Amino acid sequence: MSEITLLDGGLGQELVHRSGDTPTNLWSTQVMIDHPGLVQQVHADYFAAGATIATTNTYALHRDRLPDTGLEARFAQLYEQAIAEATTARDANGAGRIAGSIGPLVASYRPDLHPAHDVAVPLYAEVAQLLAPSCDIILCETVASLAHARAVLDGAKQAGKPVWLSITVDDRDGRRLRSGEPVGGILPIANEGASAVLVNCAAPEALHATLAILSLGDLKCGAYANGFKRITAEFLEDKPTVAALSSRDLSPEAYAIHAMRWIAAGATIVGGCCEVGPAHIRALATAITKAGHTIA
Repeated sequence: MSEITLLDGGLGQELVHRSGDTPTNLWSTQVMIDHPGLVQQVHADYFAAGATIATTNTYALHRDRLPDTGLEARFAQLYEQAIAEATTARDANGAGRIAGSIGPLVASYRPDLHPAHDVAVPLYAEVAQLLAPSCDIILCETVASLAHARAVLDGAKQAGKPVWLSITVDDRDGRRLRSGEPVGGILPIANEGASAVLVNCAAPEALHATLAILSLGDLKCGAYANGFKRITAEFLEDKPTVAALSSRDLSPEAYAIHAMRWIAAGATIVGGCCEVGPAHIRALATAITKAGHTIA
């Protein structure tokens, strides 16, 4: 039996659903501004469901999202607020770790829009250093290409905290990144400074093939899928916002079955991404302990 780290579930979509607000380009950052305390409540609900890590509400918090919003001067303050909401929930829970989330620059799922290495690295380094003092882990999420992986890892590891590098794959072929590159290419990059390699924000069915590859590496591996209907290259050509994405019928029990297959394939870190909520994490926690594993 294994010791399993149980991540939380999706934060941004959960916040949008609870607030009832229409998503903007600022996504969960806007919800945090408009509804103080709601982020903390979502973190608390994930801890209550059995999660042992709270992921900060900083995925979409990059300087390139703030022009023309009037929030440019509040950049560091917004990081402080997101971290405070996570740590307050953790302290009330009495246990748990904080993962500082770094999402992609410019846009998710769009490796063609990712900045050049020399531009991206200092931007990633800046946010990693804002997160590091209060976080146990720097979690680089939804990494869609090998170039993105190199840049975010080079930036994040400057903060001096363990870095978990999490890729995102083609919903129809979990052996390939969203860029079309083979998943196996991530392993030598991750070995240059990451302490775990994961896959997130893709269809749960696709992640079984991804884990078969990630588990061959030398690092801890894990997975956390989304509950969206399939995201295809054709869909992304229209440059949609998150408001254009729709959820599928994915029950907590069905999600837990997928995640237990990832654990059987070697994953020791599991959780949920967009449209995977506290009920899914609770079902997963139950399945993990019923199988004889330990949640840590």
